[in-house]
Amino acid sequence: MIFPSAHLSTRLAHAGSRHDLVTGASSVPIYQVSTFQQDDPEHLGPYDYARSNNPTRAALEEAVASLENGAQGLAFASGMAAISSTLLLFAPGDHLIVGRDIYGGTYRILTTLFKRWKLDVTFVDTTDPEQVRRAITPTTRALFVESPANPLLQITDLRAMASIAREHGLLAITDNTFMTPLLQRPLDLGFDIVLHSATKFLGGHSDLIAGLAVAREAEMGRRLRAIQNAFGAILGPQDAWLVLRGIKTLGVRLEAQQRTATAVAAWLRQRPQVRRICYPGLADHPGCAIHASQTSGPGAVVSFELADRAAAVDFLKRVRLPLVAVSLGGVESILSYPATMSHAAMPPAERLARGISDGLIRFSAGLESVDDLIADFSAAFNRKMDLRV
Repeated sequence: MIFPSAHLSTRLAHAGSRHDLVTGASSVPIYQVSTFQQDDPEHLGPYDYARSNNPTRAALEEAVASLENGAQGLAFASGMAAISSTLLLFAPGDHLIVGRDIYGGTYRILTTLFKRWKLDVTFVDTTDPEQVRRAITPTTRALFVESPANPLLQITDLRAMASIAREHGLLAITDNTFMTPLLQRPLDLGFDIVLHSATKFLGGHSDLIAGLAVAREAEMGRRLRAIQNAFGAILGPQDAWLVLRGIKTLGVRLEAQQRTATAVAAWLRQRPQVRRICYPGLADHPGCAIHASQTSGPGAVVSFELADRAAAVDFLKRVRLPLVAVSLGGVESILSYPATMSHAAMPPAERLARGISDGLIRFSAGLESVDDLIADFSAAFNRKMDLRV
């Protein structure tokens, strides 16, 4: 057992390292089973049916709870499964205040499935705490934010949001996918629930789909555990093991990716083709000081805007080194086009109102040489597309 006071890099390296008491294996085995023998049918053991609990999944849940300094971690089949299961805490007629600048999948489920559920949602610019205060009604039950937000990396003052939530008896929920526990720990800032798409930086290798939730208090953890068991959107043991393996190298991966993102952001701002750049590591990024006060780094995601849709599409077709794909946080750099990828579910008018133009591109830094990435980007900006390549 690693001491809770150990440096986070040490805790990451040993995440889920329950050595096997029979063989001495250095990591928890993959328990690929659906059910467990019960010696006493009247008093079941901690593992009875794998939807309810599985030792591999339990190791991941314990690890992420420890890393986020929470009481209970829960592993789900995807990031959206984690978000949707958390939203099942609320009843028809409840009101949620949600960040205007939020992942497109979250927007979609709130405006479709949970709208039919009669969950009332107000989207607010959470970078302005007064707008949040004005949106509170007698039926408001929770505040759900992202910081940095996807894809424009707007910064919300998490301490201010937690304070407003406490003042009004609301649950404070945040998606911490972009930052991970390495760079930002919202539960320490007063939040009640933190969510992750573990598909991204935590898994880190673009080879799995997974979601995580961590509750600060044990009672909230029990409520989420009951939903997880009843709803059944659980993470399988093989993917749980892969997330655990990914977490062990998160420290060295994300530190390197962050350095690359910082260098690429500085280079992009010098390019005449780039109209706007969004990155918390730049001193003129809105909310830069707030971000620095609540994190230990700017992260590895940079968004930049070209002139229009044609310019963005041409650039994405010309670039050779990064993946052009739906996702982020992998060991390979990934370029995404929010208009048709992360925010495709958002109507064009809504996207544009939020500043997500058709010229916007999101870059997730990988582990390639920064010199190679910049050379590739430079060539993509400067050459005519060779359709033979």
